[in-house]
Amino acid sequence: MRHVRPVGVVNQTVPIIFTPPAAVAYLSRWQRLFWLGVSLACLSVLIVAASLQPDPTGESTHAQLGLNSCQFLARTGIPCPSCGMTTSFCWFVRGNLFASLYVQPMGLALAAIVSLTFWLALYMAISAKPAWRLVAMIPARYWLGPTMALAVIGWAWKIFIHLHGIDGWK
Repeated sequence: MRHVRPVGVVNQTVPIIFTPPAAVAYLSRWQRLFWLGVSLACLSVLIVAASLQPDPTGESTHAQLGLNSCQFLARTGIPCPSCGMTTSFCWFVRGNLFASLYVQPMGLALAAIVSLTFWLALYMAISAKPAWRLVAMIPARYWLGPTMALAVIGWAWKIFIHLHGIDGWK
């Protein structure tokens, strides 16, 4: 026997607007400590950047930390993908976003991500509410490709300004 649906009856699902909200999950004490650690790590990166003086050449600020000069640059004559990152961070924490972008575009993006991560991790540590679900809602195709493209464009820009002798920010 075949099942016949009465005329005018439509098989519908309940619209999402009428579904009850999911129960709010809270972070455990250890998770909150973890996110507090992440927040403090991000803050320490920003404090270190604030304590350094941006190098006018745009690629030797890290030497103030006792690190060696870039061996990739020394051997090839072109900057490595991370050349200028420390200088870019230093300009970012001083509020000179244009200088940060000019010296190393990917450095500006990473400094902004570190700043946002500091606040997001601090929020999770204090409120015990997980916020990564909000970040996870953004599909990777919307941020992964553009991030990779920015890294390549940033490196190409760094090579261009270095080879033309217009590297750095005075």
